[in-house]
Amino acid sequence: MNDQRILITGGAGFVGTNLADRLLSQGARVTILDDLSRPGVDQNLQWLRQEHDGRLSVEVADLRDDAALSRSVAGASQVFHLAAQVAVTTSLVDPMNDLGVNLIGTVKLLEEIRRQDDPPSLLFTSTNKVYGSLPDVQLAERESSYEPADRDIAATGIGEDRPLSFCSPYGCSKGAADQYVLDYSASFGLPTVVFRMSCIYGPHQFGTEDQGWVAHFLIHALKRRPLTIYGDGKQVRDVLFVDDLVDAMVFAQEQIDQVRGRAFNIGGGPQNTLSLLQLIDQIQDLAGTRPLLEFEDWRVGDQRYYVSDTSAFSAATGWTQRVPLREGIEHLYNWLRDSSRSTAGSLAGTVAR
Repeated sequence: MNDQRILITGGAGFVGTNLADRLLSQGARVTILDDLSRPGVDQNLQWLRQEHDGRLSVEVADLRDDAALSRSVAGASQVFHLAAQVAVTTSLVDPMNDLGVNLIGTVKLLEEIRRQDDPPSLLFTSTNKVYGSLPDVQLAERESSYEPADRDIAATGIGEDRPLSFCSPYGCSKGAADQYVLDYSASFGLPTVVFRMSCIYGPHQFGTEDQGWVAHFLIHALKRRPLTIYGDGKQVRDVLFVDDLVDAMVFAQEQIDQVRGRAFNIGGGPQNTLSLLQLIDQIQDLAGTRPLLEFEDWRVGDQRYYVSDTSAFSAATGWTQRVPLREGIEHLYNWLRDSSRSTAGSLAGTVAR
């Protein structure tokens, strides 16, 4: 990578850690800007420092800290903007903080990039929540999942031509930031691209009830704790293993002239779909026991079905998903199991590879 310097905001998080590891392993110098507010990210950061001593710089600060942001952006050739408030439920409790982190923080970053003599390219991780709850997509209810009645949607998923429909403060803040990132390409000529991501899973993910549901389910299964399902458990998502997402991110930056100014839906696609109940079945196969389930009412803005049509990004860059769903879930399950054992038997906070 010719010793280039790359900035990852939120780089100690799950996706950021996997991305930083890839870039550092390829010879880049990486700066992480992260306030370390999310549980588990301090462990990720410790692991990155152990693996890549000397090529990693860390700025522990809020994205809205002007001085820290200026130091972090200066000299960067690429920026991956992952820092965010990530939970719909949290946005409902504190909409102002959600707005500040997701929208104000993003605009501050865009302005700092615009001030550079040679502005770096920017990849922004948006969300499928910008399409709302998809109430017009007619669904057929099966034994353990929902399926679209429309054969085209069932075959390809939701495309970028779907009208935006922000729902929940989180959807509004991420959706507005999504539009700012695209507009800064149109209005100011910045090399920006947006990923509207579906569910990502893989190593270094400390999933919670609010975000990272695949890891959250697996963690509870390993600890033999009951799981709460909101709704009926038949809601379907496409899931993408994190290595495939990192491939897409690297492709986007390498081919920024072909993708700049565009938003792409990124996920596992129709070949990697999973309902909550279907994940429970896989957990039973892996763990030998079925987790105890508790059911609660549906949550605000929850989509009964969302699957990404990723064909536009594949056509633009040649990217494709490589890790099969069952293989990826088994890999994460084993990583969480081995990581838990290693942490218990070594220094507190150490994360196994």
